[in-house]
Amino acid sequence: MTAQATRTSSITAPPERIEQLVASLRGEVIQPSDTEYETARTVYNGMIDRHPGMIVRCVDVADVIASVNFAREQGLLLAIRGGGHNGAGLGTCDGGLVIDLSRINGVHVDPAARTARVGGGCTWGDVDHATHAFGLATPSGIISTTGVGGLTLGGGLGHLTRAFGLAIDNLLAVDMVLADGRFVTASAEEHDDLFWAVRGGGGNFGVVTSFLFQLHPLSTVVAGPTLWPLDQAGDVMRWYREFIVNAPEELNGFFAFLTVPPAPPFPEELHLQAMCGVVWCYTGPAEEADAVFAPVLKVGTPALHGVQPMPYPMLQGAFDGLYPPGDQWYWKADFVRELSDEAIAHHIAHGSTLPTPKSTMHLYAIDGAAHRAGTHDTAWSYRDATWGMVIAGVDPDPANADRITTWAKTYWEAVHPYSAGGAYVNMMMDEGEDRVRASYRDNYPRLVSVKNRYDPANLFRVNQNIRPAPDPTNA
Repeated sequence: MTAQATRTSSITAPPERIEQLVASLRGEVIQPSDTEYETARTVYNGMIDRHPGMIVRCVDVADVIASVNFAREQGLLLAIRGGGHNGAGLGTCDGGLVIDLSRINGVHVDPAARTARVGGGCTWGDVDHATHAFGLATPSGIISTTGVGGLTLGGGLGHLTRAFGLAIDNLLAVDMVLADGRFVTASAEEHDDLFWAVRGGGGNFGVVTSFLFQLHPLSTVVAGPTLWPLDQAGDVMRWYREFIVNAPEELNGFFAFLTVPPAPPFPEELHLQAMCGVVWCYTGPAEEADAVFAPVLKVGTPALHGVQPMPYPMLQGAFDGLYPPGDQWYWKADFVRELSDEAIAHHIAHGSTLPTPKSTMHLYAIDGAAHRAGTHDTAWSYRDATWGMVIAGVDPDPANADRITTWAKTYWEAVHPYSAGGAYVNMMMDEGEDRVRASYRDNYPRLVSVKNRYDPANLFRVNQNIRPAPDPTNA
């Protein structure tokens, strides 16, 4: 605990009960009066400015149990923070208690079983570091500083989606602390209803203290961007919509509107140019890469084809420097089944007017291995989608917050009519119950049923919330 951890807290609980909590923990309790509070309350998205009454940096499951029990008994608003990347700031809260899992960050790799036991506070960089030593990997996102917990519980799109599926498709089990303080393991064999729900249902059902992932042999990938001038965007998008769905599953590529970063490895003549591109990741045999990428070079006139062999963690960390913590972020998202010519026209109109150099639009492929699971096999409903779209207004300057927000909303309003309806919950802001329902579709009633069973009082509600309700099957 900190030296000042027993000072007066803004938490509305008896001082003696706060002292009991502090005494029971191995981790730190950080309160508004503590010197490190301002740093501890900061999350990845600089647009989020919340002031918890107490932050508990848990070091083990016992700390988590004590914190959950304290929040429940004192009627406190409770938020769970893993990596802190959540765009909507749903890993923190005003006035309540934040359980910070960042110190529960161990990774144990079993190379014979090809599994990794991953602490609930790990980032994907932690996982990649541990698994790469054994020539293994598991699907994650595209930035290594992203938290394992948030990305996985929401589904898990990334570079390996077409080859190995979503992160949840490689999840074998989770250890969790429930709202009543119980510690359980959820898997296909134990608490299978809970295991179904956490694979896409977010943090609605408890605090996941560890994840067990299936790993795949993967060390080196052939990866990098192909960039085209904006005046070729229409041709590139029309080609991409056909090419990627018919490409070998070993090839993943997300389309993007972007501004070329003014730094190596990009050539100086491209710095700060607005362009379109595809960021590739090929996991197949390196000797076949030239043939796989040959069709890409025949599309328009690429300004850059920066594809090369690299260690997988190098690809995972490629965007870390471009998007450090503290930038202002505003996200809008949708699932997409088809890219019609009309939709492409709207994309070009808005994607060609990026408001700041870090703002972007990505289309993440969801087919391939991600389509092997059925719509109802996990809580993640949109197995029939082809892409997950995200529009991200990003800038380090708070003065540009309104500008990037307006651009993202206007862009989304133009292309949303061409979407599949819902969105990937990890790429949504706090947009209300209707959007959450749309993102789970027919799986929503079953999620409510699981919520009723494991968190009927909605203790875990600082998330893309699935509200408990009377179960009509028990009426």
